[in-house]
Amino acid sequence: MSAVGRLIVLSGPSGVGKTTVVRHLRASSPDLWVSVSATTRFPRPGETDGVNYLFVTDEQFDRLVADGDLLEWAEYAGNRYGTPRQPVEAVRQTGTPVLLEIEIEGARQVRARVPDAVLVFLAPPSHEVLVDRLRGRGTEPDDVVAARLQRAEAELAAADEFDEVIVNDDIRQVADRLVALAAG
Repeated sequence: MSAVGRLIVLSGPSGVGKTTVVRHLRASSPDLWVSVSATTRFPRPGETDGVNYLFVTDEQFDRLVADGDLLEWAEYAGNRYGTPRQPVEAVRQTGTPVLLEIEIEGARQVRARVPDAVLVFLAPPSHEVLVDRLRGRGTEPDDVVAARLQRAEAELAAADEFDEVIVNDDIRQVADRLVALAAG
């Protein structure tokens, strides 16, 4: 039997670049399996069901929670997000490392349920860069951006709960470090 693949959890505040890092990893590191989260939010332009997220109804999400089919889940910005347990466990059993891109509350749940998971906090190079990234998206109204920034302050304070903190000032270096962590 092969060794179980490592579970890497990537988390950090909104706007820090988690999705950009994951997009780079998907293209450059085929040996690292990236889990697809379920969400109750509607797809954004360009997002594909089953690729970016598993888009589910509130009722479907309730059933996933009730049946214990989520490794973790959290509510964020009025929507729920969660990691389907079965695909993560199945891929890890093949010896393949798995990456989860999840919110901090979800990372805490994974820490409690999967003690050997490696939790990585992605930090912005500076507060100003984080503000610029969130405002530069242009996808949300000012009040939503303000709420995300307020939440980001609390999330930044959680960095010391993680096994490793990586500053996102070079996507390639961040991706290389994550691949190294996944390899053990």
